[in-house]
Amino acid sequence: MDIFQQLQKEFNLKTFQVENTVKLIDEGNTIPFISRYRKEATGSLDDVVLRKFFDRLNYLRNLEDKKAQIIKLIDEQGKLTAELKQKIEKSELLTELEDIYRPFRPKRKTRATIAESKGLKPLSELILKQILEKPIEELAEGFVNPELEVNSVEDAISGAKDIIAEEISDNADYRKFIRENTFSEGIISVKAKNVDEKSVYEMYYEYSEAINKIPGHRILAINRGESEKILQVKLDAPVEFIHDWIFKNIILENSQTSEILKDTVIDSYKRLIAPSIEREIRNSLTEKAENGAIEVFSKNLKQLLLQPPIKNKTVLGWDPAFRTGCKIALVDETGKVLDKTVVYPTEPHNKVTETKKQVKELIIKYDIDVVAIGNGTASRESEHIVSEILKEVVNDVYYVIVNEAGASVYSASELGSDEFPEYDVGIRSAISIARRLQDPLAELVKIDPKSIGVGQYQHDMNQKKLSESLGAVVESSVNSVGVDLNTASVSLLNYVSGINIGIAKNIVAYRTENGKFESRKELLKVSKLGKKAFEQCAGFLRIPEGKNLFDNTGVHPESYKIAENLLNELNISIKDIKEKKIDKISEKVDIEKLAEKLDCGIPTLEDIIKELEKPGRDPREDLPKPVLRSDVLELEDLKEGMILKGTVRNIVDFGAFIDIGVHHDGLAHISEIADRFIKHPLDVISVGDIVDVMVMDIDFDKKRVSLSIKRAK
Repeated sequence: MDIFQQLQKEFNLKTFQVENTVKLIDEGNTIPFISRYRKEATGSLDDVVLRKFFDRLNYLRNLEDKKAQIIKLIDEQGKLTAELKQKIEKSELLTELEDIYRPFRPKRKTRATIAESKGLKPLSELILKQILEKPIEELAEGFVNPELEVNSVEDAISGAKDIIAEEISDNADYRKFIRENTFSEGIISVKAKNVDEKSVYEMYYEYSEAINKIPGHRILAINRGESEKILQVKLDAPVEFIHDWIFKNIILENSQTSEILKDTVIDSYKRLIAPSIEREIRNSLTEKAENGAIEVFSKNLKQLLLQPPIKNKTVLGWDPAFRTGCKIALVDETGKVLDKTVVYPTEPHNKVTETKKQVKELIIKYDIDVVAIGNGTASRESEHIVSEILKEVVNDVYYVIVNEAGASVYSASELGSDEFPEYDVGIRSAISIARRLQDPLAELVKIDPKSIGVGQYQHDMNQKKLSESLGAVVESSVNSVGVDLNTASVSLLNYVSGINIGIAKNIVAYRTENGKFESRKELLKVSKLGKKAFEQCAGFLRIPEGKNLFDNTGVHPESYKIAENLLNELNISIKDIKEKKIDKISEKVDIEKLAEKLDCGIPTLEDIIKELEKPGRDPREDLPKPVLRSDVLELEDLKEGMILKGTVRNIVDFGAFIDIGVHHDGLAHISEIADRFIKHPLDVISVGDIVDVMVMDIDFDKKRVSLSIKRAK
């Protein structure tokens, strides 16, 4: 296989794109760097395509390595033919290679290997020959040997059948046909082990669906129910059709051993092929479902990470709880902790009056702008208290419900302990809640992405693959926003292109010892940060108060000369840019002519102009801000047909969970999200979106609210 041609075909790319991208990857460049600063080489491939390209490149290279390994192993057995070699080389899937290699794989002890050890291989060949000079029973008599525990003709024929059954099972063409037909025509059937047992899996107690139609979220739910020993799962294949197909491929007309071969085929399929194919298909379904779930999780996570920051606000972080009290932390507009306390307004203490007095004093003392309430246990009870407090203060103060997923993980972590050794875990959690409102990205990078809770079934899937995918999302998000070199934490720096945890710690240590960085070039003085790492990271790091304006933009140091020449060409001064007197440069110039004159690529020039139009721009600022509330709704306040504004908290395959300010998030089913058919909610909405919704139905007993986005329009 020509890997370059295969990639070109699969990704619909030009030859130069594939060759340059592979070269850049092999040279050790990171995906964010390639995507942002090597657009001319890749034809402006974005980071999403580049990551898929990278994964596919690795798969194809592993495939080629596997082919070479299998050819070598079969050749060492003296069984490699030109036809077999060609078949291996043409394989495009690892499963195909496994099927081809199956007959040559060293066998553990099986019924077939035992039969062969008894000298019954020649008898199996006679049975497969089918047109015989004597009845097979007579021929089998010559293989009876009590010393080898072949005590009768029946024993001999039975052993020969075991050999043939394994040969049928090892046939790559048969397995491919059976696998494809089981997948296309089969049914997945699910039953309850105990129909009287109440569980969340009751819809699957008597359930069946076509294998090729079942959606990923149902596969993951069924898998979990099976692992919890509540459900029983099996695949129903078109067995008779498969039997007949194998019969036609093996049994000759006028065969003298047709009945023996029919029995053998049925045994081979039931005992050897079907269980193996069922495992393979279920593994394939699970892998596909996991990939889909990881993709949803990744998209949700990206939207959560890229939520707009609430800048220049003093925030009161409120971590709700019942028995242990609500932890409160106050932070200034830079995230510095001003004060902390614990209040007990909820059950079983009910110290509402004392709480109101304490919190009002803190609001007035520190001139609080926003109260950030975590959305965990006792959140809505806390929301009631806070809304009442805000009515009783003169200041214009609002509150917002913040997704606190992972805050407790961070607060109990080594990182949380290192950052705030003087505070207990509850106060650290309240600090995290306050800070993640101020800058979600800077705070959320401190938490394992799997703990941020915007996926489904994340604990049931391949954890290595999930971690890698979510890590890539965080890396992409951090680099798309850029990082303030003089304030970034180790956690944030660790996700910058080209920087690992060791270099991140060295950057912070250098900053502590030498004060603020005044230029990007100063990074080269940081221990273990060499020229390659500098090349990869420099463009993503910002110095807002640096000597060089370009150091506060996404312009890479390698392009500073181009940027200077551009300003000279357009007669624009650095002062003009600092004072933001320049706007829409791109509309006033001929990009193609200018790129030729400045001897640079058009994509690079376009990016430089974009950065100079808005130096230090945070791309998150263009997104809708969180909904700030001053009052609270009860479930009883809702009425069908009511239009409300809500925040999308989580997206799953079947819909979106939306915070509308009552105790539980409402659900907008996928059919109520858009007035057209959509394959997935993510086609039209994202986590963090502010949407108008109509209340469709309220189930007071189960405390469920059904919402519609499309009807609210």
